[in-house]
Amino acid sequence: MNRRAPVALVVSLTAALALAGCSSDSSSSSASSSDRPELKVSGGYMPRPVSDLAAGFIVVTNSGDAADKLTSVTSDLSDDITIHTTESQKMREVTSFDIPAGGELQLERGGSHIMFAKLKQRPEVGQKVDIELHFEKTDPITVELPVKETTYNPAQH
Repeated sequence: MNRRAPVALVVSLTAALALAGCSSDSSSSSASSSDRPELKVSGGYMPRPVSDLAAGFIVVTNSGDAADKLTSVTSDLSDDITIHTTESQKMREVTSFDIPAGGELQLERGGSHIMFAKLKQRPEVGQKVDIELHFEKTDPITVELPVKETTYNPAQH
């Protein structure tokens, strides 16, 4: 019986340490959940396309304590959707856009934007185009882009 007492003690201590480890892991994971991006999309629109190309513009606001990245966009409108930046009047495809913690990403005319190529149909003014935004950390967000006049620019309205 003397041999069993030390074994029982070791088993008890091991179990206690394992439980302590589990509880500290769960508390640290709940603390890190507050360090997450909190994204909201607004101001979206698509100028009416005049060819098989279209552009989309949105503002993504991050009120969270962690940065995120817009990594891709999908839509039934096209199977060929990319994200672009414009620098020195030259458009360049990028793999992602940063969305800083407590900041925003502005996709706007003359700057960064979503590019739709090989459109399956051309939406008309007044229609809405559904897109899904994909991020590095946050779950996808579905957005409706209202189709505006070809020359629409919210900065001028």
